[in-house]
Amino acid sequence: MKLRPSPSLPLSILLSGILVACFGLIAIYDASVIDAFRTFGDKFHYIKQQSLWLGVGILAALITANIPVTWIKKNVTVIYGFTLMLMFLVLIPGIGSKLLGARRWLIFGPVVFQPSELLKITLAIYLARWLETDKNLKQFLALVGLNILLIMLQPDLGTAIITIGMAFMIYYLSGAKLKEIFAFCAVLFAATAVLILASPYRLNRVQTFMDPTQDPLGTSYHINQVLYGLGSGGLYGVGLGMSRQKYAYLPEATTDSIFVIIAEEFGFFGSTILVLLLAGLLSASLKVALAADDKFDKLLASGISLLFLIQILVNLSSMVALIPLTGVPLPFISYGGSSLVTNFLALGLLINIAKRV
Repeated sequence: MKLRPSPSLPLSILLSGILVACFGLIAIYDASVIDAFRTFGDKFHYIKQQSLWLGVGILAALITANIPVTWIKKNVTVIYGFTLMLMFLVLIPGIGSKLLGARRWLIFGPVVFQPSELLKITLAIYLARWLETDKNLKQFLALVGLNILLIMLQPDLGTAIITIGMAFMIYYLSGAKLKEIFAFCAVLFAATAVLILASPYRLNRVQTFMDPTQDPLGTSYHINQVLYGLGSGGLYGVGLGMSRQKYAYLPEATTDSIFVIIAEEFGFFGSTILVLLLAGLLSASLKVALAADDKFDKLLASGISLLFLIQILVNLSSMVALIPLTGVPLPFISYGGSSLVTNFLALGLLINIAKRV
């Protein structure tokens, strides 16, 4: 007899997400206080912004948790098509905004939005609906290829890797043949090699990963600052608010590298608590995927769960130098409204599915 999850699972998923996000608020305030005061004259600037987005994210989760699945299936093409339109718009000069050499954002008044964050979710919905009834490797590769092309034109290799991984797992779980899996892996390996070799910046990242001691004030500066922060934390950390890396030493301290600040101030034990909180959220998500009977529900829940898992693994692995540094935010923890709101939107979809299993 198939085991059914606890009736309290939907609430557990929502509370787990909120708990992890609240941990993120503490980390963001602590990591940003110096930069916020220097840039905006208000040491609470970043935490105010993130708190606002947390409220919007919870509202988004409550909405998606109660949308009828029939409506989602009926309008999946419109939802996905709208996101693709945003991905095209962000590439148009004068409409998309270029920051730090990348064109990834749309600005609507005070709101700065990154369409690629939403694309990961809407692509998962579209693939779950399409693969519920049909499978064609060539069409699948063409669809994924279009999405990766739009992401890489920004460019954003980290998001591309996550999107490919999520799409591949949904296709695999839909009942892919073994030869198709090998073909996909071959294409993925070749495409990744080309993207790395074609960009001196990415090639430097790989070379720095192989030897972090080269050019410590240049290409390997970031990874060295990451390692300094992790090493300084030790077992128990230097104490809340006592980080030295947040004083403009560590790049992206509030976003991609926020785990380093947490590890520096809370040490190995504090970092372990955070990892356990994330593991609890992943466990609840995977329970939904395993319990779902409907194929669309199973594929979508699996895709969202794996989306969280891949992002967490890529971020943490790059922060502890297991893989080359990659610009991927830590879900529910890193500063950024687009990431936080879309993560809660995905969480709402999981809750929606959990209520039906």
